[in-house]
Amino acid sequence: MPYNTNAIPPRKEPTGQTQLPLSRVKKIISQDPDVQMCSNNAAFVITLAAEMFIQHLAEEAHTQAKLERKPRRNIQYKDVANAISHRDHLEFLEDVAPKTVPLKKAKAINQARLRGEPLPDAAPRAATNGSSAKPKAAAAKAAAKDESNDPSDQLELEMRQAAQPEDDGDVDMTG
Repeated sequence: MPYNTNAIPPRKEPTGQTQLPLSRVKKIISQDPDVQMCSNNAAFVITLAAEMFIQHLAEEAHTQAKLERKPRRNIQYKDVANAISHRDHLEFLEDVAPKTVPLKKAKAINQARLRGEPLPDAAPRAATNGSSAKPKAAAAKAAAKDESNDPSDQLELEMRQAAQPEDDGDVDMTG
C-alpha cells in the first residue's frame, strides 16, 4: 500500500487550535528569565506566530529546492540554509543554520584567518583590484603548510597573529 505523501494545505481561517503543542510553547516561554508571567491568550498567539514562521521558512526552502538543476519535492538542510542566506529578512538565522562548507575549504579558511591573510574566497576579488601576486603566493604557501597539520605550527601561527598589531581603522582621539 503506498504512503500518503500529499502535502497538508495551510489553514485559511483560525480555528482556535494549534498544530504545535501549546503546553510545550508555554514551557519554552517560562524558561526565559525576562518573562515573569504569560497569559494563555499570549501563549496561543505566540504559538500561532511560530506556526506561521515555520510555514514561511518551509515555503522559502521549498522554493530553493525547486530552483536547483534537478528540482525536488523534499526539502533538505541545504535548502533551508540557502533560503536563509538568500533572503534578507531571514538573515538573523545565519548562525542557527549556516551553509555547509567542505572540510578542506573550512580548514583553508581557518588557517588563512589565523595568519591574518585574506580569505580564499576573497582572493579572486583582490586580484581584480590591482593587488600584487603576494597574497596568492602566501595563500599557496598556507595551503602547502596546511597539509602538515602540525599542532606546533598552528600554535606558532596563533602567537604570530597575536603579536601583530591590529589595524582595524580606529582613530586615536586622545589629545
